[in-house]
Amino acid sequence: MSKSLWIVLLQLAGGALACYGLVLAFLWWRQESMLFYPVPLPADHRLATAPDIVERTVDVPGARLSVLHLQRPGARGVVFFLHGNAGNLQGWFSNADFYRDAGYDLVMPDYRGFGKSTGRIGSASELREDVRAVWSQVAAQYRGRKVVLYGRSLGTGLAAELAQELSARGQPPDLTVLVSAYTSFRALAAEFYPWVPGWLLRYPLETEAHLPRIAGPVLLVHAEKDSLIRVHHLQRLRQVLPGARVLVVPGADHNDLHESPVYRDGLRRALGAL
Repeated sequence: MSKSLWIVLLQLAGGALACYGLVLAFLWWRQESMLFYPVPLPADHRLATAPDIVERTVDVPGARLSVLHLQRPGARGVVFFLHGNAGNLQGWFSNADFYRDAGYDLVMPDYRGFGKSTGRIGSASELREDVRAVWSQVAAQYRGRKVVLYGRSLGTGLAAELAQELSARGQPPDLTVLVSAYTSFRALAAEFYPWVPGWLLRYPLETEAHLPRIAGPVLLVHAEKDSLIRVHHLQRLRQVLPGARVLVVPGADHNDLHESPVYRDGLRRALGAL
């Protein structure tokens, strides 16, 4: 091979590496746009229409979080619900009747930039601190009653970490429900972007690491045909926590799992057994 051809090849390789580096730099700084899909709502948008659902706000550094709270006298306890990575409370807070019938209150926040929440997500630590802030606002109301931490998709890593923290304080939840859980956000991202090094992701959200440190029962729910968070994540989590209860919803996919009677019956039984 001639010297001039070597030079051309080296220049091409150098250019390719430079482009790759630029792409990685872009992903480092703008990865939130690839991970989170918030749908904002006007500040005067009315989310709560039923008399037993209260709209709340929780102030956190740099933002004000929008929270819906189904609150009724005589409730057995509360389900603290951390939703997925898209939409807002308008779509997620859609099954209040299920929790009314089960005898539970329901608390659900929108993350920064979602719905009426101000600000924008900037780091994993910020996400975690926001979840803690919302929980601390309502926790005292449910002292002595049943506490259920519920995470869906994105929210599973956050719910698992909060459950671990409460367990470490000697205040474990009575039940932790993880629906469509991933082993870690980093492992999930690697399946879609195998060419991106794992260290680049600033949102590891390691559900797998938190599970063994959760005191109290854990229910893992997964759609049999989940095409986003595939069922092998559930299989790995079962290995990490063999004592967890598992519900695989037949025929369901990631976005329609909650519509299945199998899912609803399983969750209803789990709440009723507390």
